[in-house]
Parts: sequence; structure tokens; C-alpha cells
Amino acid sequence: MKNHFDEAASLLILIRYADSSAAVRLLCEKFDSAQAILSAGKHAWRAAGVSEKACTQILLPDLARLEADLEWCDYDQHHIVPWHSPDYPALLRQAENPPPALFVMGDVDLLWHPQISIVGSRHPGPGGKENARVFARNFAQGGWCVTSGLAEGIDTSAHHGALEAGDGTQGSTIAVVATGLDLVYPEKNRVLMQAVSKAGAVISEHPPGTPPLREHFPSRNRIIAGLSLGCLVVEAAERSGALITARLAGELGREVFAIPGSIHNPMARGCHKLIRQGAILVEKPEQVVEALQPVAIDLAEALRGRLGLITPDIKVRGRNPAQTPAGPVWDALGHDMVNLDQLVARTGLTTPELSSMLLSMELEGHITVADGRYTRNT
Repeated sequence: MKNHFDEAASLLILIRYADSSAAVRLLCEKFDSAQAILSAGKHAWRAAGVSEKACTQILLPDLARLEADLEWCDYDQHHIVPWHSPDYPALLRQAENPPPALFVMGDVDLLWHPQISIVGSRHPGPGGKENARVFARNFAQGGWCVTSGLAEGIDTSAHHGALEAGDGTQGSTIAVVATGLDLVYPEKNRVLMQAVSKAGAVISEHPPGTPPLREHFPSRNRIIAGLSLGCLVVEAAERSGALITARLAGELGREVFAIPGSIHNPMARGCHKLIRQGAILVEKPEQVVEALQPVAIDLAEALRGRLGLITPDIKVRGRNPAQTPAGPVWDALGHDMVNLDQLVARTGLTTPELSSMLLSMELEGHITVADGRYTRNT
């Protein structure tokens, strides 16, 4: 079978019409491109688990819908990151049933930025909202990306807190949504979604036009867990989507953190349950960052590999400031205080790429950060 669609169109057809993301991912693992998958034909699709009905839709796609999807992709800062792309985040590949592609609105480089997810109740108390905001703001000020689900309650407060840290180089946040990126759910977060897409990124596994279906929200949680180095639960009932995200994070070997609350607060019972099950009790943002130091360093090492930086900027095992780092970022720092914009100009790297490396260098004790400016310690 000859495929007359280009790579982007082929990928969009598969994502929109194949009725199993797991089947598409299996096909992506077997074939080296979406075009090759379409050319493989119905027998290969069925063997991977695509239904007969979906095969028919793939063979006869809605061309008007396809044209609209392609037009969406042409907008500035609209991206599709397929399974085969080097931009596909390495951490997410480890998740259960990772999506075969991600739709991104905003800065695609943030997918590789060190992330902490903040999740919790859609109906938190004032204290829960404030905690989510303060923790998120502190994380973002420290160079971390705050990932959440753009839902009401804790998610909203976390995104706002990260945005408050923004000064053009910080305040990065990712919203993982359960709809197509041309829709907003809940509608009251439309302005917030626009702000997140400008300062960070909004991502989805669903093509444009996908409505907020009930079954998409639990599956959205696996992406939040998969992208993050650690998951912080602020307030949650004993049965909630936040606890699902925490469970998925734990199953991936990620650290799970929980903020305790009053024994009389039903929105604290989920956090207390997690703590009894082994989650780390935290009272300060610094406790989360300290616990995530080793995995943040490992992610920076993987990022350098993605960028082809053969000479590491830091030693990735153990704090040993006596061992002087080497590489383009270290050279660009020089001996005077410099800000992130200056480092971007000197190295040619993007802000997220630099932030990841600088965070690891700070954790290793090689540099000091003050008021958004960086200097060597040696």
C-alpha cells in the first residue's frame, strides 16, 4: 500500500482515527515513521490492536478535518512531538502506556525541563490554595517547572504561583489537559490557559476538537506523573484523581510528597493516607527540592546527551565542588555575575536547556544563584 500523505498528515491520521493509543505506540516502536505505519496497511494495524472500524477510518480519513488539523499545527508555537522525535521527553517514555505523540502549545523545550507536579482537590480550603501557590512560586523561583492539570482548585493555584515567579527567565509551568488544545476546560480558566501557553506550555495527547470526555481525565494523570521527577499532593480526599496521580508516580519510582493537615479536614485525609503509605511529609518547598536533587542531576545528564554535549558540565555523582566542571556552560559563566539572557546569548542554548543544567550545577555546589544571576563558586 502506498501512502500519499506526508509525515505530519500521516501522524495526525493515526492519532485521530486509531482507537487505541497503545496500538499506535506499538506501531511506532515497530516502524520508523508514521508514513511507514500507514504504508504497512490494514494487516499490520489489526495485528497491533487497531479495530476493524478504525482501520476503515484510517483508510478513508476526513480530509477536511485533516486540513484543519494541519492548519492548527502551522500556528506559531503549536507543535506535535511524535514518539520518534528526540524532543519526546525521556521520563514520559517510562510511564504506563505513554502517548504516541504530544500536542504542545508553547515552549516545547520545557518537556525536558526538571518538573515537579503539584496536584490536589478541586475544592480545597484557603490554606490548601495558599500552600499550592507558595510551593509552586518557590519551585519556579528555584528553576523548576511546575506541572499540573489546569483543573479548578489546587491545579489553578499551582499554575498561578509558578507564573508569579516570572521575570522573563523563570515562572515556567506546564498544564496537561484532557481536551484538544483548541478547547478550554474548565472555561473559567481560559485566561490562565493563555498565560500558561505564553510563559510555559500546555500539552495534550488528544488532537484539536477533542471534548472533555470523562475517561480522558484519569489518563491525563499518567502524563502528569510521567513528566515529573516528583509529585506533591497538597490537599486531597481519600478518593480523588490526585491520589491516582500520586500512585502512578510512585509506581514509576518517582518521589511522592504530601503536605499534612488537620485531622478534622476531609481534604487532608488523602495526604495522610499517602504519608502512612510511605509518601514524604513536607512542610517547606526546600524539603522537596533536596529530596529530588539526585534525579534532577540524572535528568540533566540525559539532556546533555540529547544536545550532543559530550563533555559534561558537571560531575553527576556526589557533591564535590573541588572537581571543576568543564564545558560550554561553565565557560560562559566566566567570573562575574551573569543572568540567564546573557548565558543564552553566549551558549546558543535555550532557556529551558540552560535552566536544567544550571539547576544541576547549583545542586552540585559549583555555582551560586542570587536575584536571578549566576556566578561560579570556584
